[in-house]
Amino acid sequence: MYGFKIVDKLQKIDEDIQRSQLKYTNKRVLVSKEFTFDAAHHLHDYEGKCKNLHGHTYKVIFGLSGYTDSRGLMIDFGDIKDIWKNVIEIHLDHRYLNETLPLMNTTAENMVVWIYEKMAEALSLKEYEGARVEFVRLYETPTSYAEARREWMESE
Repeated sequence: MYGFKIVDKLQKIDEDIQRSQLKYTNKRVLVSKEFTFDAAHHLHDYEGKCKNLHGHTYKVIFGLSGYTDSRGLMIDFGDIKDIWKNVIEIHLDHRYLNETLPLMNTTAENMVVWIYEKMAEALSLKEYEGARVEFVRLYETPTSYAEARREWMESE
């Protein structure tokens, strides 16, 4: 009636599917994960509302690429979350960004590069096959974002 059925029998590893069948491809793949954080900041050398102390609910989207391991995983989404929580978010969430980030004007453009560099450094310390940051997108508002891309970061 609804077009679905109850599974008769769950596949069992080494019985119904062999370990050598878990990896489907040797092609590079991209995985993406997003996070939000709340923070306050103000801009220097700027004439406009943002020269005053104010806050945002930011959204960060990571695009990470690499090759899958023998299980067919490039990176566990939980590992991305751990890097975010332990390496990056601790400097951002419910913080005054002008204090917690390196000396910079806390524009979305400057911040997205800093976030990109922190994620790239964290990935380089792990054992992921060819893992790299392809892009980081930082939304300052629901309709306004800055982006850092690998090809720009590595070529300039």
